[in-house]
Amino acid sequence: MKEFAGMDVFDKMDATIVDRLQQDGRLSNAKLAEQLALSEASCWRRQKRLEDSGVIKGYQAVLDRRKLGFGVMAFVQIVCTQHGEEVTAAFEAVIQACPYVLGCHNTTGEADFLLIVVARDLDDYSRFVDTVLRKLPGVASIRSNLSLREMKATNRLPVLAEPFR
Repeated sequence: MKEFAGMDVFDKMDATIVDRLQQDGRLSNAKLAEQLALSEASCWRRQKRLEDSGVIKGYQAVLDRRKLGFGVMAFVQIVCTQHGEEVTAAFEAVIQACPYVLGCHNTTGEADFLLIVVARDLDDYSRFVDTVLRKLPGVASIRSNLSLREMKATNRLPVLAEPFR
């Protein structure tokens, strides 16, 4: 058993529950309990504890971006000249509000931020760069890498995988 932030313990059964829910977030408590050989009440309590502690943050459908018309995915490296609290807060507010930005990470290395951005096509992406990225406070440079082929995309965490050795 491991101790996790917000939880006293996170055991193999908890890991199995979250793994199954990552595979199918619509899995009913009754079906999940049956698969794990738990009582429905015990399964529900565990799942509720995982939700209340924040291990399970929510449930959502996984969508195919291409079928919805988002043919471009870009990985955008941003270098900033200013790093003060006010400029960083303004940068973050713009990024948080932009639905085309799927992810934003403050990184080490040459770039300060790495963004994952979707757009309908290259013209749409170009407008995004001009109207959003180039207007961000404190930005010195923007470098875009376009995805040519997506070989793997997942949000599933390897909760049952053995650690690297």
